[in-house]
Amino acid sequence: MKIEVWSDFVCPFCYIGKRKLELALENFEHRDQVRIEFKSYELAPDAKSKKGMPLEYANQMNENVGNQAAKVGLLYNFDTMQHTNTFDAHRIAKYAETKNLGKELVEKLLHAFFTDSELISDYETLKRLAMEVGLDEEEVEDVLETKRFRNRVLEDKELARQIGVQGIPFFVFNEKYSLSGAQPQDVFEQVLVKVWEEECKNPALESLNKSDSKTTYCMGKDCEVEDE
Repeated sequence: MKIEVWSDFVCPFCYIGKRKLELALENFEHRDQVRIEFKSYELAPDAKSKKGMPLEYANQMNENVGNQAAKVGLLYNFDTMQHTNTFDAHRIAKYAETKNLGKELVEKLLHAFFTDSELISDYETLKRLAMEVGLDEEEVEDVLETKRFRNRVLEDKELARQIGVQGIPFFVFNEKYSLSGAQPQDVFEQVLVKVWEEECKNPALESLNKSDSKTTYCMGKDCEVEDE
């Protein structure tokens, strides 16, 4: 099963939704056959670095949101968060994917923003976080100093537009089923079971061969030739 997750590193509900999905997967018996792919989405592409949350966000970041985060083991420090542009963070996350460290860096970036109040647009900060998950310093520097992985980020944003993503987090299961928002854990658990069962009933490819048809085919080095 493939789960695509559109999110941003400065989206409070994205971190909560991510954690709820992870908790749901812990109770899912087929979790070893689930692959999560994080997609880029910028909530505020024109954002400038600023200490503390912007006023329009701060008014929404009330005690209730902090409590939601705490219930899934997250600590949000709203007063000291450094709101900023996340484009380069998304580029580094895309690079991390190529090294099979995408999930680790996404978690590191979210924790850095919401809990540690780090400026995740700062190149030195991004390099340090990337190295902490095992990425090569010189490679990370090269990505940051060039436009590498820019197109991958833009492709994710364009795909989000095409499929009608209007808010994040946004989850797509096996490119067929969608779920939006930081849903309760039990909702994720129900969706995982439903998608698994539906996909088992309806495989991606359905054979149209008749049961009594004769044909020719090869399997490995062996070929079968049946009389017509």
